[in-house]
Parts: sequence; C-alpha cells; structure tokens
Amino acid sequence: MRYVDRFKDRHGHWRYYFRRPGGGRVRLPGQPGDPEFQVAHAHLLAGSAPEAQPSVIGEERTFDALREKYFASPNFLKLAPSTRYASRKAIERIIRDDKMGHRLVAGMRREDVMAVVGKRAETPGAANDALKKIRKLIRFSILLGWRKDDCTLLVESFKAGEWHTWTDDEVLAYEARWPIGSLQRTSFALLLYTGQRLSDVARMSWRDIRGGSIHVAQEKTDAKLAIPIHAELAAALSAAPRGDFVILVSGHRRAFSPKSFGNFMAKAIGRAGLPDRCVTHGVRKAAARRLAEAGCTEKEIAAITGHATLKEVARYTKAASQEKLAKAAMSKL
Repeated sequence: MRYVDRFKDRHGHWRYYFRRPGGGRVRLPGQPGDPEFQVAHAHLLAGSAPEAQPSVIGEERTFDALREKYFASPNFLKLAPSTRYASRKAIERIIRDDKMGHRLVAGMRREDVMAVVGKRAETPGAANDALKKIRKLIRFSILLGWRKDDCTLLVESFKAGEWHTWTDDEVLAYEARWPIGSLQRTSFALLLYTGQRLSDVARMSWRDIRGGSIHVAQEKTDAKLAIPIHAELAAALSAAPRGDFVILVSGHRRAFSPKSFGNFMAKAIGRAGLPDRCVTHGVRKAAARRLAEAGCTEKEIAAITGHATLKEVARYTKAASQEKLAKAAMSKL
C-alpha cells in the first residue's frame, strides 16, 4: 500500500505507519484489511489526517524520541554552540542514513553498532565519529532508564590518520610568499604565535590586546587564556591595518566566519605552493611542536594552546624534533 512502513516491536507485533517522502509518520490502527486501517489510510492519502505527534514516537522509546530528548538535555546544551551544531547534524545524519529513527533503543545490539561503524570503514574518521555519537545516545538512554547495558562497549574504533604538523621549512615557505602587512601573513602569525583554533583566531579583536597579551575565550572549551604577544606577532600586527573591532577583516570589510576564514587560509596556503598535507589545523600543531622544541613543559604548552588534558598536548607535540629535545634535556642535566 502506498506510503506504508512497518516494523516489529519488542513483543513481535507488526506496527504500521503512514509516511510520505519528507513528511512525518502517522501511526495506522490495526492491520491492512481492517476497516479502521483502510479508513485511516484513505484519509491520509487524501491529505486530511493530522501530522504525526511526537508523543506517539516518544511512547515507543525510539531513536527519534531519544534524539529529541538528548538535544533538549543539559548534556547537549552545555556544549559550545559550534559543537552543538556539528553534533546535531552528525546525529541526525546517522539516524537518517541508517534508518534507525523508528527502531527501539532497547533493541540495538552490539552487532548493530558494529554494522553502523563498519559501513563507514573507508573513511575511518567518519566511522569513529559515528561510534562516538551512538555511544553518547546509548549512554544517555541508560540515564533515562530506557536500557540497562551499553551495547557500544568493546566496539573498537579505527586507527585514524592525524593532521600533518607543519615543519619549519614549510613555515618559512609560507612567510616568504606572504610579506608582513598582508592579510595572509597577519592571519598566519596569529595562528602560529597564539596556537589557537581557526574559529578562535577569526574572532580575535583589537580590544583583546592589552597588557602585552592577547586575551582569548575559546569557543570550544570556554577556556580563558592570556597569551603573551611574541615579537614576530607584534611585528605582523603593527603592519596590519587597524580597525575598530576584529583584527582580521575579509575583502568585503566584514569579520570572517570560521568557514570563510578556513577557505581563505586554504587558498593562501595553496598559492604559497605548499603540499596538500599542509592545512590550517596543522599550524596549531606546529605552534605546540615549536614550544616543545624550545623546552617548554606540557603544562606550559597547555597554558598557550588551552588543551584541557596533557594527553592532548602530548599528541600535538609528537612531531617535536627528538634531536632538539635530547640536546635540551642533556643541557639541563
């Protein structure tokens, strides 16, 4: 019958729903052939039936219901706005692409989780992110009392690649292409000498500079940092046009959005003739590497980058030169 979906509930009974493409689901009474079923289906085909009510989905304890409860929970709302946006999109995409919305949360098994992750094996990053999102939903359902066990346990993530850490030669190649005073050089100096994320650099303003430091409130972690201004950064800032608010202004005389700033930097890196492995995030890793090679402790590096754990700092400084660190260590001895 047109627009009719069905699935088995936990008791083994078939449940029927009417759903047009792009529309909501409406529960159909009884089974095909029953008078009330036929009447309801006819009304829905004619477009005279009401939209599906969330309460019906909620009573079923499905992933559709769990998703909405999670988005309204403190667990989700405490996240930074940009993280909430990306997380919501990712969760909705997983539930849609894997046709999980109408399925009972209590019915998900470990092999189901492995299937969702395995489908994305060709892109390990996407596979690992899907596992993280499902794990969050399942653990939230345990808090709600919808299930007692975590079916994501023992499901292993893929070994994903890491962003390339810029070398000193690559840093010099970029700076040789973009002279001090250019927007491309000012942007790069802010990234390299503050060690901040692209989204935080795009929001930096002239008012954030005071007392010889640039003050940052990280969007992702809400960490408050005061980063002393390096001489190289001071030179780049002194040559940059000074406005009333944001430091980096696009060609349209507006502040960059994180996305537009990312595109701007990608073009600048490409025009500098650098290899594809050189991406903007790698500049943040280069900042951490250079601090490590200068003999900074992990806590000192975290005071600049704002990383919440020393484990993250260690991951970012993995590319630090062993030879330089060994010389620094021996000189201390």
